[in-house]
Amino acid sequence: MKKLLIISLATASLLMAAEDPDAFISHSELGFNKTTGNTETTTLNLDAKGEKNWGRHALIASIDGQYAENNNIESKNKFVAELNYDYVLTHRLSFNYLAGYKDDKFSRFDYQIYTGPGAKYLVFEDDIHNLKVDGNLLYAIDSIATANYDASGNLIKYPNPDNTPTVTSEPSYMEKYAAYRLKGVYERKLLDNLKFGQELSYRSSFKDQSNFFVYSKTGLSSKLSTLFSAGLSYKVDYVNNPGDKENTDTTLTANLIMDY
Repeated sequence: MKKLLIISLATASLLMAAEDPDAFISHSELGFNKTTGNTETTTLNLDAKGEKNWGRHALIASIDGQYAENNNIESKNKFVAELNYDYVLTHRLSFNYLAGYKDDKFSRFDYQIYTGPGAKYLVFEDDIHNLKVDGNLLYAIDSIATANYDASGNLIKYPNPDNTPTVTSEPSYMEKYAAYRLKGVYERKLLDNLKFGQELSYRSSFKDQSNFFVYSKTGLSSKLSTLFSAGLSYKVDYVNNPGDKENTDTTLTANLIMDY
């Protein structure tokens, strides 16, 4: 007997933002998929963001986590967290300070840390669409994972379900460097009940331009009622220096969105 349980939930809340300049704004998307029987899989996706404003100040926290198993063997384990502090200088321009952390068990990194000051600029905003861009100068730390090889010299990839013995290995090490990140967020109202969103960021080392990372998130949401919407998002995470790993990691999710 095969059982299938699929739960896909996304929630967004806006508390009197138009009337209260110090409003708290939050948005979260949670997807869960589990099957048992002939196929046993588990998939969990979490994408959440919260913003608190007070006067000219704003604090924005975001997390993006993905986990998957296939027959009790991990196939994805990724977590990204960022914290932004903004200070409004003008209606369009803000000072920004960014702190970020990324952990991906299937990449060549144990973890990545990046932090530094920058600026955000509102390019345009109206009832149809808006575009925001920002840039940061960063101090980055990459913790490169230990590389283990078998008797034939092949890389033993995480999570090593066959327990292949290690014959040789390259120890982990750290790379510290000056970097920068450029980011743009675009939103457009296609129809009265259909919205499009695009987020794109590029992070790179100043010294080694071949060491760069690209992240893209494309989304559509359609209003079904005053309470519910249907959403679809496609994420692309590209690493230009993966070593023996894949360059590109993609994720497609369908969500039920609830506004309250």
